[in-house]
Amino acid sequence: MKDDAAPVRSLDARYYIDPEVFEVEKAGLLARTWQFACHASQLENPGDYVAFQLNDESLFSIKGRDGEIRTFYNVCQHRAHQLVSGEGSTRVVVCPYHAWTYELTGKLRAAPNSKSVPGFEASEICLTEVRTEVFLGFVFVNLDPEAAPMDQWFPDARAELQAFVPNWADLKPLEWVEIPENCNWKVSVENYSECYHCTLNHPTFATGVIQPETYDIQPQGQCLRHTTKCSDLSQMSYDIDSGFANNDRYSSWFLWPMFSFQVYPGNLLNTYHWRAVDADHVVVWRGWYSVGGVDDETVRRMAQQDRATTVEEDIHLVESVQRGLKSRGYVPGPLVVDPRCGVNSEHSIMHLQRWMREAVDG
Repeated sequence: MKDDAAPVRSLDARYYIDPEVFEVEKAGLLARTWQFACHASQLENPGDYVAFQLNDESLFSIKGRDGEIRTFYNVCQHRAHQLVSGEGSTRVVVCPYHAWTYELTGKLRAAPNSKSVPGFEASEICLTEVRTEVFLGFVFVNLDPEAAPMDQWFPDARAELQAFVPNWADLKPLEWVEIPENCNWKVSVENYSECYHCTLNHPTFATGVIQPETYDIQPQGQCLRHTTKCSDLSQMSYDIDSGFANNDRYSSWFLWPMFSFQVYPGNLLNTYHWRAVDADHVVVWRGWYSVGGVDDETVRRMAQQDRATTVEEDIHLVESVQRGLKSRGYVPGPLVVDPRCGVNSEHSIMHLQRWMREAVDG
C-alpha cells in the first residue's frame, strides 16, 4: 500500500540568510538557552575571572570566596562602564571609571564620596547576575532567569558523559582551535549533526575512527545523542593508549543550540563550541583536553589530524551550502528520513530544523 504522507522538507533559505531572522534568534533563542562561558579550571581560585561575549552582551564569570562560580553582566551599576576584560584575578571588582567597588558576590562594597549622598544605600546595589551552571567542569550561562536546569534540557547527558569520561575532573584545556566559517551557524550545526555525508566527505573519520554503518543519532530531550561502534582498534588513525581511562567507543552529545562533547576511544575528550557572528558567519572553537592540562602528544596529534581532515573538509561543505542558499534556483528538497534511522538518515536534521523553526516562528 502506498504511503501518501508528504515528506518533510528542509527549511526555507530565509532561515539561514535573512539578517532579520538572525536578530530574532539573538533576542530570543540565543538569550534563552544554555551557552558555554569558560572552563572551570580557568576559575580555580577566589577572584579568578573570565570575560566573554554572548551575542551583543559582555559578561564575566568569577569565583567567589565561598567557592561558587557566578556570572554577571559586565557593566557597572553607576554609569555603565564595563568592569573587566580578558581574564585575570582580583580581590574585589573595581570599576575603572569612578572606582565603584564590588564584592565577588556582586554586592556593592564602596563608592567614593557616596556617604555625602542622602539616601544612598550601598546594600541595595548589586551587579546583575546571570543563571550559571557548572556541567562536568564546563561553565554554562543562560540569560533567562527562569530557564530550567541543564539536566532537564539534556536528560541523562551528565551521567552518560561521566561514564565515558570518569576522570573529567582532572581534565583541563590543552588547546583551542579557532575555526571561522563563512556560513550561518545553523548550517554548521546541521552539518555536524548528521553523518549522511561522512563516507563521501570524511574518509579519515569514516575509516579510521567510526564504523559508518553503525552510526546513529537520536534526540534525548534537547540533546542529539551520537553513538557508533569504532573501527578495529588496531587500525585506528591515532594511538588510543593515551593514558586516559580505557574506552573503545566513540560517542557525542550535542547540546542545543551551540555546544557538543565528543569522546573518542581512549577517553579522548574534545568539544565544539559555536559562536554566531551574523547571518553569514560563525566561529567554531574546537577544544582539546588533557589530564592536568599538561602537554600530551596523542591529544596534540589528534587535534592536528582533525583540523587537517574533518574540519577542513567541513569548512568547504558548509561554505558551499551557504552560497547555495542564496541562489534563486534553490527549492528546499525533502529530507531523507529513514524510519530505521541510521547513518543514511536525516532524522536528526528533522528534529533540529523543528527547533530552529520554533525559535523563529514561535
